[in-house]
Amino acid sequence: MSEKELTDLIERIKERRLKLEMSYQDLSNATGISKSTLQRYETGYIKKVPINQIEILAKALHTTPSYLMGWDNTVTESPSVTLTPPTKKVPKDLKKILEDEEVTLNGRMMSAEDKEKMMRIIEAAFYEAKEMNKRK
Repeated sequence: MSEKELTDLIERIKERRLKLEMSYQDLSNATGISKSTLQRYETGYIKKVPINQIEILAKALHTTPSYLMGWDNTVTESPSVTLTPPTKKVPKDLKKILEDEEVTLNGRMMSAEDKEKMMRIIEAAFYEAKEMNKRK
């Protein structure tokens, strides 16, 4: 990315965000890009914005990637575009699930005793696998 493209990108992201009356948090919610990363894009602290991020930003800012890059001077607004942030996979603690939630196995509810037994079996298998991997 050339210095001019970076400058255009910075200016146009900020211009579109402000025109749409979006805060960093609003843009973060629409794109799934963290608020701090968006701020670093706009200040030029991050010098290399990934292409996929430019595409995501363009959609959220109701314009095109070529406009944001300064290759096109036409905004081509598309306010009907609504983005949902990418789904981030959050690790879940299996022990907590077994303790806190109702769980079924083959369509049958598991009792507290069943869950405890299941947890012991899973823990034993997990630690056995870790030991086997250490030996490799």
